[in-house]
Amino acid sequence: MYNKYLKHEKGITGLETAIILIAFVVVAAVFAYTALSAGLFSTQKAQEAVYAGLKEAQSTLELRGGIVATAGTPGASGTIKQITFVVSNALGGDPIDFTEPSMATDNSGISALGSSNKVVINYIDSNQVVSNLYWTCTPLGTNDGDDLLETGEKFQITIGSDDETQDGGNLLDALTYALSVNDTFTLEIMTNAGAVITIERTTPAYIDLKMNLH
Repeated sequence: MYNKYLKHEKGITGLETAIILIAFVVVAAVFAYTALSAGLFSTQKAQEAVYAGLKEAQSTLELRGGIVATAGTPGASGTIKQITFVVSNALGGDPIDFTEPSMATDNSGISALGSSNKVVINYIDSNQVVSNLYWTCTPLGTNDGDDLLETGEKFQITIGSDDETQDGGNLLDALTYALSVNDTFTLEIMTNAGAVITIERTTPAYIDLKMNLH
């Protein structure tokens, strides 16, 4: 009777069980390695993003003081030919190259084509956009005499010449529509690294020979 009931039954051997367990272990190890690799990759990318953001912030300029405008023609319908401001290196970051742009041969108030300047200053108002204005740089206070704006240094940036006889031109030469009274304008200062600095001001109803644009 026992032989009758048991002769068709099958069992699982120890070897088959071991193979199945090994397969489960291998699959679990593969999934664990994939998940761990994905986590490490995400962590690395996040770290790179943090370092890139920190470098961007450390290379950003900071305005120091006011924005001084010089009149081309003073008065109630006057014009502005020159803008001056002072910058420093924010957060004690990486040096910023302030090699001056080359002068255009026509004294147009715009940097020469192929100029080697790393810092580019653009002008924007409701009537026009003018790129790569001609500017000059003068170190103020303590400095090491080079063109790199480093920690603790201040550079005075002057857009346009003050004297009509000087080379390079000024805003009256660069702009199609002169910067006059009650005009809102924006200056974009673009460095080779770091965020773009924007300066937005509105000219008063009367243009003085020298004035601080608040």
